[in-house]
Amino acid sequence: MRLAFLGAAGEVTGSCFLVDTGAVKFLVDCGMFQGARAARAKNRRFAFDPREIAFVLLTHAHIDHSGLLPRLVAGGFGGAIYATTATGDLLGVMLPDSGHLQEKEAGWSGERPLYTVAEAQASLYRLVPVDYDAEVQPHAQVRCRFRDAGHILGSAIVEVRVGATALVFSGDLGQPGHPLMRRATQIEHADVLVVESTYGNRDHKSLVQTLDEFAFALNDTLASRRGNVVIPSFAVGRTQDVLYFISRLQAEKRLPAMDVYVDSPMALAATRITARHRALPDVDRVRFVEDVEESKRLHAIRAGAVFISASGMCDGGRIRHHLQVNLPRPECAIVFAGFQAAGTLGRRIVDGAKSVRLLGEPCPVRAKVFTIGGLSAHADQSALLGWLSGFRRPPGQTWIVHGEPQAAQALRSALYQRLGWTAGVAAPLATCDFGARTLAA
Repeated sequence: MRLAFLGAAGEVTGSCFLVDTGAVKFLVDCGMFQGARAARAKNRRFAFDPREIAFVLLTHAHIDHSGLLPRLVAGGFGGAIYATTATGDLLGVMLPDSGHLQEKEAGWSGERPLYTVAEAQASLYRLVPVDYDAEVQPHAQVRCRFRDAGHILGSAIVEVRVGATALVFSGDLGQPGHPLMRRATQIEHADVLVVESTYGNRDHKSLVQTLDEFAFALNDTLASRRGNVVIPSFAVGRTQDVLYFISRLQAEKRLPAMDVYVDSPMALAATRITARHRALPDVDRVRFVEDVEESKRLHAIRAGAVFISASGMCDGGRIRHHLQVNLPRPECAIVFAGFQAAGTLGRRIVDGAKSVRLLGEPCPVRAKVFTIGGLSAHADQSALLGWLSGFRRPPGQTWIVHGEPQAAQALRSALYQRLGWTAGVAAPLATCDFGARTLAA
């Protein structure tokens, strides 16, 4: 039996793992690569024939884990896509929205879209909803369970049994203590473990410190410097988190008067879905903006506003227009509340670029830039090690994925130093064999 690392190996996006048992081939995740031109090229080709894939096990709805499902189905995949019920609900808005963006970008570039809205809609018919902890048997030789990963609504750790061999895919693990998410389920046994490492080389600040930092960024910009705050935010998960923390700070009387605009139709849909599964607090003076013309009118606001918009890494969507208006203004601020992958516009701004290209034109970076890692929905190094320490014994094989090289290697070293585990860092397109030999090792 063989496991192939077809994405999120040596990088953070494009999560995709192919399991070949000899009798059946299936995927865990089928995510989109995000970043520079090389990422776009990788999204156009699969390292396998989609018609040979029997089924897909999906850890969660974020596009870097789910975004190539429409292309998979359009390429001939005819099996089921297993995901938690909440993940399926989110995909119902996320994948068609992604298809719309693909069509729009193709109109600008003259290339064929990666997939269309119609193809995204067609892929939704392949979804099979599953409950947390319930056993699913997608093939005679394969049984699996989806466990709560605590990352975003519906996120899951996937436990897979192929015969007597246990494989565990962590998906993206959440940070313990998150107010809207449950703690990631502890797993006790794996023969083969695939674990994320997004923040494998550092710890987040405490929630108290994080809220202090967030409150300072908002007060400094809105009250002291009389500007606007722009928050690039994933429509699913991060936007709801940011709204929660703003509500909490408002309740504590720690924020100035301000207008909050969530400029993303998908964020509104995702917030409504989240509210069906979780209780969400109210935010004073918040407005969800759907209409494009209304979005454009926001650009005339010069002070006192917080704009929350997608995409979270600034590589698409309405956030680019808010950046174009506010980045050149020294009285404004950009607040990054999540990881910025290498090659993305957000990463260039975080790394201190003095000028960036936005909508085909140069744009000076004069706004103040805040990076608040504690707002991330990803587990930090200590949380990852805490979850890993819950295994009764080290897995026969542990593979580290979904992290840039420095983060992955740091987690590998920490695993050895603190838990005595030997782990490998997965390389792009690498494979490993597992089964009877692994169990005997």
